[in-house]
Amino acid sequence: MISIIIASFFSAVCAALGLGGGTVLMLYFALLTEIPQQQAQGINLLLFLPVAALSLWFHTKNKLVAWKQIIWVILCGLPGVFLGCWLSEWLDVEWLRKAFGGFLLLMGIHEFLAKSADKNSKKDEQGKSPSPSKKPNIN
Repeated sequence: MISIIIASFFSAVCAALGLGGGTVLMLYFALLTEIPQQQAQGINLLLFLPVAALSLWFHTKNKLVAWKQIIWVILCGLPGVFLGCWLSEWLDVEWLRKAFGGFLLLMGIHEFLAKSADKNSKKDEQGKSPSPSKKPNIN
């Protein structure tokens, strides 16, 4: 029981930092416990709610939330949720697991390459000579 509390706390910290805390918790459940997948997903979702609320409060306080864009995200995301729920009833669970694993792998590769490209562009910017400053005209 204590290990689940520690894993949940670590997962919440990762989630609050935007590091995929839910994935961390699901890996813990899958690799180190015998909790069934559906129960693990339920626990993960239950943990997500207070962590998301707290993260939203902090990000709003720091003016990091684009409130005008949220409505569009919700309007576009809801049909995806319903489509995903409907598809999950028809698709084989093993296929869904593999598809989700593939998705996580592709997202990891994408993030890795995006950060590498970002580092390279910053190096390029630092390597350039600074633009000549305008000297005041003293007449």
